[in-house]
Amino acid sequence: MKILILNCGSSSIKYKMFDMDTKELIGQGGIEKIGSQDSFLKMKSAKTGENVVICRTIIEHTAGIELIMNALVSKEHGCIKSLDQIDAVGHRVVHGAEKFNQSVRIDKEVKEMITKCVDIAPLHNPANLKGIAAIEAILPDVPQVAVFDTAFHQTMPDYAYIYPLPYSLYEKYGVRRYGFHGTSHRFVSSRACEFLGIPLNASKIISCHIGNGGSITAIQDGKSIDTSMGFTPVEGLMMGTRCGDVDAGVLSFVMSKENLNSTTISNMINTKSGLLGVSGISNDMREIQKAVQRGNKRAVLAENMYFYRIRKYIGAYAAALGGVDVIVFTGGVGENQFNARQASCEGLEFMGVQIDIEKNKTVRGEEAVISTPESKVKVVVIPTDEEWMIALDTVRVLS
Repeated sequence: MKILILNCGSSSIKYKMFDMDTKELIGQGGIEKIGSQDSFLKMKSAKTGENVVICRTIIEHTAGIELIMNALVSKEHGCIKSLDQIDAVGHRVVHGAEKFNQSVRIDKEVKEMITKCVDIAPLHNPANLKGIAAIEAILPDVPQVAVFDTAFHQTMPDYAYIYPLPYSLYEKYGVRRYGFHGTSHRFVSSRACEFLGIPLNASKIISCHIGNGGSITAIQDGKSIDTSMGFTPVEGLMMGTRCGDVDAGVLSFVMSKENLNSTTISNMINTKSGLLGVSGISNDMREIQKAVQRGNKRAVLAENMYFYRIRKYIGAYAAALGGVDVIVFTGGVGENQFNARQASCEGLEFMGVQIDIEKNKTVRGEEAVISTPESKVKVVVIPTDEEWMIALDTVRVLS
């Protein structure tokens, strides 16, 4: 069984193709800058293993997915001989609100429900729907499955997801904590337990998905009980360009002083804040660290704030869980930057966390235990694989 996984963003499409019989990744790539004249497809050739870039103006998602289909069956670089070999398509869908607590096969009713969530995910759900529509047009007889970022967090108790605002806002508009990165947190928590040889259904895990976007989740017995992102992906950690937790009164104050409307304030907290906003240099932690080494004071401040908030959430979730067995690091920063993992765990010795400095330094994008044998809490690095989880869900739903 061959399954195509699509992750459609507002101006991008990432894809992977899996052979589920052999459990192999047989094709992958992505399109960037959809809607602009300098858009392109970057893919890994299934024939040579080399990266191939195809530059072409791609106006909208259907044209982009058509280009991906042509690449999949390309004689030079493709991984399949015919589109008839695609048995199913799995889609990452960002927001399922309270309507979806698990992955589902896509039909008319499901599309209508995803559309109803557009108000609370205006940047993501419309792009996800475009990907679904494009597959319907190109492969009308192929079944499609939606896997929701928010579904994993639907196990949170009401006291964790309800905001202390007038309850009528929840009743009328669904204003509550939803959480994101759920597919990643689900994958790495399960994989960490497999890796360590411990039962998922009897473990307390803090999963740290740290990258340009970041979130931390408290997982008890395999279920999410709290997570740092909220109604939108802005809440929680300080991120590359998102502010994370901030006093709501600050936003009304700034709107008044700067004469900003809801659109401009949203743009500020989503694209001009976080590491970029504080440092004035970049949203990329690698660039921040270079600036830190040069002695840039604002870069030092940004880095200290970034790691402090990670530590604070780990401590808070240890309290929420009543202890912790495993701390997992994943995501672009979490998997690849040893100093970020070390700094995020400094000061957690009171919880029994002890990092093995040398083991931590040698890890880059590999599964590894980075805590000492004496550490009461296992600290591990688990590279995330959301696409594989989506593929597994697709098989499960269709079977």
